[in-house]
Amino acid sequence: MKIVGYELYNIAIPTRRKHVWATSTVDVGSGYLIIRLIADNGIEGWGECTAMAEWGGDFGVYYGENRKTCRLIFEDFLFPAIEGMNPFEIARIHDKMDKAVRGYPYAKTAVDMAIYDMLGKALEQPVCKLLGGKYRDKIPVIHSIGIMDIDTAVAECIRVKEAGFHNIKLKGGLDFARDLQLLRRVREAVGPEMNINVDANQAYSSAKEAVQWAARMDQYNLYYLEQPVEGKDQMAQVTKLLKVPVCADESCWTPSDAIDLIKRGSCDYFSIYTAKPGGLYKGRIIASIAEAAGIRCNVNGSGEFGIGNAANLHLAASAKSINLPSSIPITHVADYSGQVEIYSFVDDIITRPFEFDDGCLVVPDGPGLGIDVVMDKIKKYSIEE
Repeated sequence: MKIVGYELYNIAIPTRRKHVWATSTVDVGSGYLIIRLIADNGIEGWGECTAMAEWGGDFGVYYGENRKTCRLIFEDFLFPAIEGMNPFEIARIHDKMDKAVRGYPYAKTAVDMAIYDMLGKALEQPVCKLLGGKYRDKIPVIHSIGIMDIDTAVAECIRVKEAGFHNIKLKGGLDFARDLQLLRRVREAVGPEMNINVDANQAYSSAKEAVQWAARMDQYNLYYLEQPVEGKDQMAQVTKLLKVPVCADESCWTPSDAIDLIKRGSCDYFSIYTAKPGGLYKGRIIASIAEAAGIRCNVNGSGEFGIGNAANLHLAASAKSINLPSSIPITHVADYSGQVEIYSFVDDIITRPFEFDDGCLVVPDGPGLGIDVVMDKIKKYSIEE
């Protein structure tokens, strides 16, 4: 079995609304690159590059990509490096991609995702079985509330609870007093059983200020505080001084980052993406590092379509350490009609909906990623380069 061909598609689907956080306002419907890898035996695999130019890591170490850079990197560097290779040699494929071009994890993720989809189809097994097995059948999901006026946010949180969710993320970081007021109002509205965390996206100006205000948030039973400040040193200061658990997102991209965070004592939790490290293969390595260190994890997302969200579900299903509610904003959900953030887009490019059950998404059990792409939807939402 060899990788012999590909097709690329620029896809943009209208969003339900823009998702705003402290360091960016991103309309994720501006377009993603979809990759279709083809093997010599006719088996194909689908991958998704959900790159956003505004997104990156601490101090510009990991910089933004977009669909145009992903296309260029794939065509000029990645595919020439892996053409003719056996897709089962996933470690060598990653080595080849990393030697062909440094960085560009989102472009590499699309390749990795497509290869795992291809392998699962060849073996007639779901991708999670290739990542270590299905540790869990359902993934608790967290509803993310972007920065908006407080009354609107509270009203949406009430709808979220009524829809059956048990976990809410509140975006913050621009105004400490506003974050505290929002948390108080939401806690009063949804009651004591709802898990609520605050995500500052590095926006608090100093570790001292973050500690001061986060300590006050604890009175409202804060589940955890996500990436309050920029940089591993400041994160370590916050983590050591707070009783509330601290989660690293922008500070945790690669397996090396994960090791460094553990050594410094910079967090209690990791937010793992499929895309930040460059794919499922390396994301699973981070999950194993976390398990060895006693670090709990979630799987966070970049506003994926159905292909990418299926990959996120398989990653979350495969690891013991990924036991926190995951931020996977699914567009297409079976037997679910609520208009909440779980719908990032007004449509999707897959046929099979994801099943929603008691605040969880059920992991697809079909071969590969367990989804089928609708070519008519690919045509409908294709955009020019």
